[in-house]
Amino acid sequence: FTKLNFSSTVEEERHVRANDRDYNERFSYADNRIKTAKYNVFTFLPINLFEQFQRFANAYFLVLLILQLIPEISSLSWFTTIVPLVLVLAITAVKDATDDYFRHKSDQQVNTRQSQVLIKGKLQNEKWMNVRVGDIIKLENNQFVAADLLLLSSSEPYGLCYIETAELDGETNLKVRQALTVTSDLGDDVAKLADFNGEVICEPPNNKLDKFTGTLYWKDNKYPLDNEKMLLRGCVLRNTEWCFGLVIFAGLQTKLMQNCGRTKFKRTSIDKLMNTLVLWIFGFLICMGIILAIGNTIWEQKVGSNFWEYLQWKELTINVVFSGFLTFWSYVIILNTVVPISLYVSVEVLRLGHSYFINWDRRIYYSLKDTPAEARTTTLNEELGQVEFIFSDKTGTLTQNIMVFNKCSINGKTYGDVYDEFGRKKTPCVDFSFNPLMDRKFRFHDSSLVEAIKLEEPLVQEFFRLLALCHTVMPEERNEGELVYQAPSPDEGALVTAARNFGFVFRSRTPETITLYEMGHAVTYQLLAILDFNNVRKRMSVIVRNPKGQLKLYSKGADTILFDRLDPSNEELMFTTSEHLNEFAGEGLRTLALAYKDLDEDVFDEWMKKLLFASTALENREEKLGALYEEIEQGMMLLGATAIEDKLQEGVPETIACLTLANIKIWVLTGDKLETAMNIGYSCNMLRDDMNEVFIISGHTMLEIHQKMEILLSGLDMEKTELYSSDSVFEETIIAEYALIINGHSLAHALEADLEQILVDVACLCKTVICCRVTPLQKALVVELIKRHKRAVTLAIGDGANDVSMINTAHIGVGISGQEGMQAVLASDYSFAQFRYLQRLLLVHGRWSYYRMCNFLCYFFYKNFAFTLVHFWYGFLCGFSAQTVYDQWFITLFNIVYTSLPVLAMGLFDQDVNEQYSLRYPNLYRPGQLNQLFNKRKFFTCTLQGVCTSFILFFIPYGAFLTAVRDDGAHISDQQAFAVTIATTLVIVVSVQIGLDTNYWTAVNHFFIWGSLAVYFAILFAMHSDGIFTIFPNQFPFIGTARNSLNQKFVWLVILLTTVVCIMPMVAVRFIKADLYPTQTDKVRLLQQTSRRQGPQEQNLRRVRRTSSRRSAYAFAHQQGYGELITSGKNMKVPTSSTSTYPLSSPARGTSLVKNSVRIARC
Repeated sequence: FTKLNFSSTVEEERHVRANDRDYNERFSYADNRIKTAKYNVFTFLPINLFEQFQRFANAYFLVLLILQLIPEISSLSWFTTIVPLVLVLAITAVKDATDDYFRHKSDQQVNTRQSQVLIKGKLQNEKWMNVRVGDIIKLENNQFVAADLLLLSSSEPYGLCYIETAELDGETNLKVRQALTVTSDLGDDVAKLADFNGEVICEPPNNKLDKFTGTLYWKDNKYPLDNEKMLLRGCVLRNTEWCFGLVIFAGLQTKLMQNCGRTKFKRTSIDKLMNTLVLWIFGFLICMGIILAIGNTIWEQKVGSNFWEYLQWKELTINVVFSGFLTFWSYVIILNTVVPISLYVSVEVLRLGHSYFINWDRRIYYSLKDTPAEARTTTLNEELGQVEFIFSDKTGTLTQNIMVFNKCSINGKTYGDVYDEFGRKKTPCVDFSFNPLMDRKFRFHDSSLVEAIKLEEPLVQEFFRLLALCHTVMPEERNEGELVYQAPSPDEGALVTAARNFGFVFRSRTPETITLYEMGHAVTYQLLAILDFNNVRKRMSVIVRNPKGQLKLYSKGADTILFDRLDPSNEELMFTTSEHLNEFAGEGLRTLALAYKDLDEDVFDEWMKKLLFASTALENREEKLGALYEEIEQGMMLLGATAIEDKLQEGVPETIACLTLANIKIWVLTGDKLETAMNIGYSCNMLRDDMNEVFIISGHTMLEIHQKMEILLSGLDMEKTELYSSDSVFEETIIAEYALIINGHSLAHALEADLEQILVDVACLCKTVICCRVTPLQKALVVELIKRHKRAVTLAIGDGANDVSMINTAHIGVGISGQEGMQAVLASDYSFAQFRYLQRLLLVHGRWSYYRMCNFLCYFFYKNFAFTLVHFWYGFLCGFSAQTVYDQWFITLFNIVYTSLPVLAMGLFDQDVNEQYSLRYPNLYRPGQLNQLFNKRKFFTCTLQGVCTSFILFFIPYGAFLTAVRDDGAHISDQQAFAVTIATTLVIVVSVQIGLDTNYWTAVNHFFIWGSLAVYFAILFAMHSDGIFTIFPNQFPFIGTARNSLNQKFVWLVILLTTVVCIMPMVAVRFIKADLYPTQTDKVRLLQQTSRRQGPQEQNLRRVRRTSSRRSAYAFAHQQGYGELITSGKNMKVPTSSTSTYPLSSPARGTSLVKNSVRIARC
């Protein structure tokens, strides 16, 4: 997998001067234009023709056309080749032009987005494509970042701004960026910004999303720059009214585009096989030409020499060897239809039709957002029926990234959704109209909890008070009572919203206070300390003083952590709550335990002194603070637990279960944390408690990773290891079930050349594989690894720009048009709105496309071998003279007119079983994965049938015509009547054969088959008529042959006999095979036929009750540091005027000041 290199010379470092386009243009930096289209008006024709003639078949037919222009070797007119060749080139060119038009259109949509650019001292609206490196641009809330920017200033205090990086890493939780103090003072003063002339010297363009190194030189000072001061293209500005930024990287040199990888030309396995088969057929054609040329040489020497004196030949051609040489080329031209150019036309038409079927399918149309499925390429449809590995993103692909407060346990009693045995809710949605500040989108289905609130049960009130106080959410009140919560993680937002609806409304905060509206009454708590979350603690606590002067510690976190810190008197309640937690986790809900503690004033004062001392320590500060947090968080009282649903997209568990039954392995590649990824794994039933083991690989050195994987590989079941095969995933027999989870840091080592084979061996012996904390490039490398080692068809599905590399690398890329923009859709081969549609795309459209294409190819090769090899047999009886059996018009029209439409109808509409049974029996998908329907063996079988058919087609009429006479006694065995008889028999035989090959008859099939026969006879009689002979005597010499031959009963008996002999053996073989050795498809087809009267019925899917006991650690998407940010006051809309207003009793503030001073010192 190679990285994009967009510049002609290697850039070692970048120099960017603000507001100086003349200076920056000296370096020829990329502009902000995105180009994915291949052609323009002037380059389309030459480039497209060059690409088309790189295809072997097109070049082959061009050479044939040139040969046909040489009269000494051509017995066929040039139009027999040029007509189909021009048709193929034209159809392909139109398709390529259409595809490129849509690429131009999508490029135009992105390039013409508007951005405010500071030009000549004024803010002007400019298109994205006109933005240049060194420009200063203004962004407003909820706008996409147009290029990679150095943040200069923002509307927030201290130059802060908030961004959502879902396009880059898949995470939708907000991240904080902060401008340098010297530039944040510029504010939104356009005059000051226009005078800003700072110069940035930084790293060259690269794909590292989490790293940036540079220096700003301004006013004889230099300031270090890092990633925390950068806004990358693809991010979205959130909760920030405006900000200004300096463009550092633009267009294809932005980190987002550098991570997109190179767009690869994708070909299906059938395409590759067809290229091989065409070469084989060409070799076979050469062999036949050599055999007939040798035959001509011998015949000319022994027999033909007797006729030389009667023929007006040039002296040069009297040489028998040269005669054989010319005959070789003549037969190459005559037998060229064994590699029919019409095959490629038909394949393109079929693929186009299958693509339209996907676009038109209303069952994969998402009405809520008016989003239909879209096949963005027409070349990969049959590959959809052969997928063995699916690589899926998590956020926005499997999940909606929406957290919902679902259930809770308070003082040993559970509240929440109640279902009956049919999966239906017993209780209606709770009415929250008593609360004027409620969130109208919030839903809860247990009214008893509201009653408990109204009855003022103290523990219930304390439960929601904790949720309203213990968090790092920022409120935004746009209008009176219109609250919007900006949460650093979706978990936090869901919990605070739940407290809000149950009457404990988080209204506002300052660095020292939190104001709630408790059942309509304003209550202000003094915030004394925030004991922040981190990955080790897995909990968060706050210490507050209520209006009554009481000190309270409120804590929430992972139950396994919190239970160890409870007062012994909570043992019984802890046991009950633990049972509830198991129940919640069994349904795939994310659980948290809640506890509180009443603090003694003297103990707290002593603890605060220790905390202030620890927060100013220069060494081991984090360890000392952690120990003090641990000290105060002992002896807590358990309140209960919450259960949040990370809402999966509709139908995700059922879709994964169905695809697993189809022997498809699903790997999840996500940028989220390990705990988040595991929790979704349990929610989707990819991870289950009844699995033999879940392996987690997490290490820091290559040696450590190597040792862990070696232990895993040796520890897996020996029986599986013995049955393991590297050729196909289906040759692995999975007896026990294992799961593998590996993080991005460990994956980086595992992808090294020395370890990648072990990684593949271990991963492919596991039923489920989850890779977490992976970069976009690592996603692509994992896909490439499986492509290279397993030689299996891969599909990648995602919805964000961070998935583009993976989508481009996989054989098939699917984009979900979801919450994270359109980058994934624009890079994809197929797109739709919901993950569940993948089931229908693969098991219905993909399987049908593969089935139809394979049947089409088998029939096409059979038909053309039967048609062409008649000339080969005739060569032995015509002195190897390259005389054709058929007239040249029949040769020209056979593949284009007489037999093209029936085979297209079969390739477009045929079904082995209907869509309901395709979904009900996912194992019908397996033949495509095993490549059973069209392979080299199938090719030899159908070509052998074609050879035998050609033999019968020629020799039965030949034997009959040796002694045949007309009804009036006249001789019938002239070459023209013989040709008409064979041609008519051939058309009837191939029409009967396609009728036998068709399993699903439609009106179109009937019309095309019977219509083609009618057209054949109409054209036959027209071309042999007196009228057309009078107009074109040289082109249509077979005057009256059709009516003189086909009015003889003898001829029709010969046609009938030949047809029966050609068809009956195949009918017998198929009947015996289906009866004695039925395939799974045969069995399901029989089941479908027997149940047709009852009508196909969809299976009723009951609500899935997950059985995992997985406990989710606290706030998976949460990040450390937000507590410090809040208590420092930096993110407050109204900053305090002096630091002296902060009380000395706020340890978090003291810690913050020391940390900030250390950070500044380091800079």
